[in-house]
Amino acid sequence: MATNRTFTMLKPDAVEKGHIGAILEKINASGFRIVALKLTQMTKADAETFYAVHNERPFFGELVEYMTRGPVVAAVLEKENAVEDFRTLIGATNPADAADGTIRKLYAASIGENAVHGSDSDENAAIEGAFHFSGREMF
Repeated sequence: MATNRTFTMLKPDAVEKGHIGAILEKINASGFRIVALKLTQMTKADAETFYAVHNERPFFGELVEYMTRGPVVAAVLEKENAVEDFRTLIGATNPADAADGTIRKLYAASIGENAVHGSDSDENAAIEGAFHFSGREMF
């Protein structure tokens, strides 16, 4: 059964380019309620842990370097069918393949700098949200 929460992270490229407000507005306009939100800086250890599933992939080192180069905005979002609906809202990983109007089509520069992370399952949404927020930080 689908949960009503998902996790997202506005990546360093989106933060650097000043897209925080526009992306959060798009998220709100799409019916998501923000239940936790913070601007934070991931350490190398944080990024290696968060993206451990990719540690055998050739891009892992570049991913860790990218995710630690500047602040990110972490958020837990709430909506019916949150994970699937958010994945639709953010669009394909490669912005060239993303549908018009999606966050990545609007704000991502490339497959590597794709502006936003979105959980790919209910289980990962819970894990990723708990990685960045304690229970008392979610409302």
